Amino acid sequence: VQLQACGGGLAQPGGSLRLSCAGSGFVLEHYAMTWFRQAPGKEREWVSCIRGNSGATYYADSVKGRFTISKDNAKNTVDLQMTNLTFEDTAVYYCTVERACYRDTESFDDWGQGTLVTVSS
Repeated sequence: VQLQACGGGLAQPGGSLRLSCAGSGFVLEHYAMTWFRQAPGKEREWVSCIRGNSGATYYADSVKGRFTISKDNAKNTVDLQMTNLTFEDTAVYYCTVERACYRDTESFDDWGQGTLVTVSS
């Protein structure tokens, strides 16, 4: 399994960014893709997940209503559209994949390299 995350960068508070995670070595339709993030000095935290078969989505309370996760099974990619960004969204964002939408880091073996999101004025 290989995962490649991209799309991070610098955004102002209230701004938007779109992250993308491209996967290989698995068929997204049979898995669930999850985004985590890790802010400086903090533990990695669960952000959002999408099921590859049903398209069901799940969000952390901190991002609900601001972030939207979507998938393209044909391309084996999952995007995370982030809007109304706040300083607290600054973190390295990681994508990972498993058979289900787990929320603990210990459930995942394969991680993308991470993409840095910085929210600053």
